[in-house]
Amino acid sequence: MTDTLQPAERAASPAAIVDIAIGFMGAKQLITASRIGLFAALADGPLDAEALAAATGVPQRQVRILADSMNAQGLLEREGGRYSLTPDAAAYLTGDRAEIDLGPFLAFLGDTSYEQWRGYDRTVDSDAPGVLELDEAGWGRFLAGVMRYNELHADEFARAFDVTGRRSLLDLGGLSPAFAVNVMRANPELTTRFVVAPDFADSVAQAVAEAGLADRAVVEGGDTESVEPGGEHDLVFVNHVLHRFTAEQNRAILANARAAAAPGAKLAVLDFTLDDEPRQRRIDALHAGEYYNIDGTVVFPEAEVREWLEGAGWRYVETIALPGSPRILVAEAR
Repeated sequence: MTDTLQPAERAASPAAIVDIAIGFMGAKQLITASRIGLFAALADGPLDAEALAAATGVPQRQVRILADSMNAQGLLEREGGRYSLTPDAAAYLTGDRAEIDLGPFLAFLGDTSYEQWRGYDRTVDSDAPGVLELDEAGWGRFLAGVMRYNELHADEFARAFDVTGRRSLLDLGGLSPAFAVNVMRANPELTTRFVVAPDFADSVAQAVAEAGLADRAVVEGGDTESVEPGGEHDLVFVNHVLHRFTAEQNRAILANARAAAAPGAKLAVLDFTLDDEPRQRRIDALHAGEYYNIDGTVVFPEAEVREWLEGAGWRYVETIALPGSPRILVAEAR
C-alpha cells in the first residue's frame, strides 16, 4: 500500500477581501493624481517629492502620499527617492503627451460616477435604476469622460478586429465615430455609412470631417431601436448599443442589421457582457453595476446576446476580450 500525496490546500487569507474593500481609496488617489497633473509633471523625466510639489502646486506631504500610492499600484517607478512613469502611465495619463489621455474619463469617475455609487445600496435593495441629475456643466463632463473612454475602446478595437478586404461598413447606433474612423484609417478602401440617433448625427459628421474622412462617409439620422437601414454592407458595427436598449429592442436592432448585410458580412458587437466562465471577467461585472446604478442601462449575459444573434440570422464566430475595454462578439451573416 502506497501513500498518495495530496496537493496542499491553500491557507485562507484576508488579502483579496481587504484589497477589494479598500480599492476605492486607490481609485480616488489615481483620480486626484491625474487632476493635479502628477503624471504630466513626470513626462520629461524623474522627479523627487520636493520637485513634484513645486510642479503640481500641492503640499509635499500630499504629493509624496500620492506618488507612493501610484508606485504601489504599478503606475510609477521609484528609485533613490525619485519617481518616474511606467509605460502605461506615460501612454494614458500624461495629458497632451499621452497616446490617449484618460484624464477626462478619470474626471468623470470622480465627479459623477463616484458620487452616484453612494446610492448603490438603494439600487440593490429596490432594483430601481439610478437617475443622473446633472446641470449643463455636469452633462458636459459626463459626455467628455464617456467619449474619451470610448476612444480607448476604439483604439483597442482597431488593434484586435481585422477588417482586411472589407469595403462597405454600416455603423449602426454607435454614439462614438472613433470605431469606424480608426478602421477606415487602417483600410483606405473602406467607406462607412453611419446610421445614428438623430441628435448625434451632427457631432458624428463633425468628427468624421475633422478626421479628414468626410469623402468616404455618409451620416444619417434614425432611431436605433427601429430604423431599417437596408443595403448590402459587408461589414457591420453595433458598438456600445445593446446595454442602452431592452432585450426585445436588441433583437430588432440585430435583425435590422442583418437585413442590411450581404451574405458573409462580418459583424462586430462591442459591449460589456456577463459570461459563464468559472471566473467572471472583472471589468464586465463592475460595469454591470455601474451602468444600472448610473442610469438603469443593462449589461446582458453573453449567452443571451448570442441567442439574439442566431435568431437574427447571424452565425456567432468568436469573442475577443480587449484590455481595459469591453469584449467584441464577432459574427457572420448566414
